[in-house]
Amino acid sequence: MPTPPTYKTALIVGAGEGLSASLARLFAREKIRVALAARKIEKLGALCTETGARAYACDATNADEVERLFGQVEREIATPDLVVYNASGRARGPFTDLVPADVANAIAVSAFGGFLVAQQAALRMLPNKHGAILFTGASASVKGYPQSAPFAMGKFALRGLAQSMARELSPQGIHVAHFVIDGGIRSAARTEPADRPDSMLDPDAIASSYWNVLQQPRSAWTWELELRPWVEKF
Repeated sequence: MPTPPTYKTALIVGAGEGLSASLARLFAREKIRVALAARKIEKLGALCTETGARAYACDATNADEVERLFGQVEREIATPDLVVYNASGRARGPFTDLVPADVANAIAVSAFGGFLVAQQAALRMLPNKHGAILFTGASASVKGYPQSAPFAMGKFALRGLAQSMARELSPQGIHVAHFVIDGGIRSAARTEPADRPDSMLDPDAIASSYWNVLQQPRSAWTWELELRPWVEKF
């Protein structure tokens, strides 16, 4: 069996208390240095203390801020060789009531921000022909739901970005993968009813699947993985 790739510095964009926190803890356990980026970093203090991560304020839809983020992480930690894009934007409501500016912002957060972050990551990974760029998708990546057109538009676009990048960058040593999270993610504020155990995705279990993909030998890379609870309908 080929030796799995090793990663030294991870950057998680769109960090918060859910999946990204589980990823940060897992990476820290694997001795990977962690940087966390979010628009507002006030709530990341406890996670930084727990994992040794550093937090950076960044609007992922702003090209200058994203470029500045990567420069800061490079100077203060190291050049990231593992980047996770975990940000999403939503605008809910009946289709004819949607506000165009809100829709544009939702698409920008879900998709355009993913492009900006991935481009800065790829620029740094390609010279070494090594690295991984992971995108967090959703049920809406493959299924458009009523009154949720902006979320579907953004997530469909993110999936297309990931697929295109995987085909272009994989032969150059960059593992690009997209994860369809098809179901609700469990959190302190959102738990499943007692009569439906394990009907929501455990964020630690999702993180474990991300790690499994990162450990794949390059002769058998996954570009997309779909995850859902055992009771979720397809």
